[in-house]
Amino acid sequence: MTLSNSTAEIRRLDAAHHLHPFTNTRELNARGARVITQSSGVYLQDSEGNRILDGMSGLWCVNAGHGRRDIIDAVSRQLEELTFYNTFFNTTHPSVAELSGLLSEVTPPQFNYFHYTGSGSESNDTIFRLVRYYWELEGKPEKSIFISRRGGYHGSTVAAASLGGFGSMHKQGGLPIAGIYHAPSPDWWSYGGDMSSDEFGLHVAHQTLSLIDAIGSDRIGAMIGEPIMGAGGVIVPPKTYWPALSAGLKERDILLISDEVICGFGRTGEWFGCELMGTEPDFLTMAKGITSGYIPLGAVGVSDRVAKVLLEKGGEFAHGHTYSGHPAACAAAIATLKILREEKLVDRVRTDIGPYLKQKWKTLADHPIVGEAVIEGLIGAFQFTKDKSSRKGFDEDARIGMIAREHSFKNGLVMRAVGDRMVIAPPFTLTHEEADELVSIAQKVIELTYADAKSNGLIA
Repeated sequence: MTLSNSTAEIRRLDAAHHLHPFTNTRELNARGARVITQSSGVYLQDSEGNRILDGMSGLWCVNAGHGRRDIIDAVSRQLEELTFYNTFFNTTHPSVAELSGLLSEVTPPQFNYFHYTGSGSESNDTIFRLVRYYWELEGKPEKSIFISRRGGYHGSTVAAASLGGFGSMHKQGGLPIAGIYHAPSPDWWSYGGDMSSDEFGLHVAHQTLSLIDAIGSDRIGAMIGEPIMGAGGVIVPPKTYWPALSAGLKERDILLISDEVICGFGRTGEWFGCELMGTEPDFLTMAKGITSGYIPLGAVGVSDRVAKVLLEKGGEFAHGHTYSGHPAACAAAIATLKILREEKLVDRVRTDIGPYLKQKWKTLADHPIVGEAVIEGLIGAFQFTKDKSSRKGFDEDARIGMIAREHSFKNGLVMRAVGDRMVIAPPFTLTHEEADELVSIAQKVIELTYADAKSNGLIA
């Protein structure tokens, strides 16, 4: 079987039997799926032999890079020793106990208890139930409402998608469920108007607190937010936003959930995004980078404040999953954490590769079709615009981001399109030379997209 025939056969099987996530499968089948077959370091290879720089770490998750023998061998050893056993029925196993201890060392000091799931979506579902259970134990069952944000992403299960602020998801399945309100996004580019970034940050924080006061803080159990909005377009909030908002939540006795699925485990140059933003959350949502994407695993960090009530006043928490704390997934997480610590990769994001890439990435904003280029650690984005001075975007049907995404793949770089924004989140092992390559291809993509926009009459 030749390589081209193999690609055709994979596509045929895929089209015949695979319903893809977040995809119009009919349109995908018409053009044929891209087939990725190999990975190493920061690179992927497709079935036709093309080498592609993985500017998205898979899906925000392969933080330690592809093909790490340490992680692969740890999973293999674990499967040879204990293939599987659950953590129900008064039972534990060595890898879940060891991982719990390691997480207590790397998370902020208020976190010493952890519950395990299979994904970030499941982790947020778990927190949804834990928040309500906590307030019931405290004798305040009326504190059952959640505050989230428009443009925030928290997963795709019923509760998690409801917490998220994407209208496209809410249109399917009658979402959001009751008891969830969405506050404004801290997206200065789109909504800041004539305000400075700092002014806008305070404005949105106060808007959110005003929404809370209108509902009644005695009815609100928690607010959830990503330190930096990831799937919403890498929205880095103004520096004034989180300090003002988190202080207001504390004053109103509202729990804070920091969704660290993307920002956690070093992506921002700190172990967790909440540390960069200066917040002290009551829950951490974790997944993706916890295993560097090698094995699915999610986790919930439960603060001492909450855990104390659960342990002293609660009984059985009637919640869990077959694979909560799966031995092989925990082994992958342990190996990943050891790599991050021993190779000082989080420090490297903060002091070396992060600042180096930032200096290069920011130059993308010099192009007339790019309005802003933002980056924090190794998570960044640039914004296409028709006019820099008015911060005017393209019409939705122009699909400018999708045009750029195709140019990006064809030129050997994975970037993700979110509307008019192109986002990156490369592995922490990215070298300076690979960073230069990433930015060089991004510049080429911008030029090609600019030429398309001009020829299609989208800009003068």
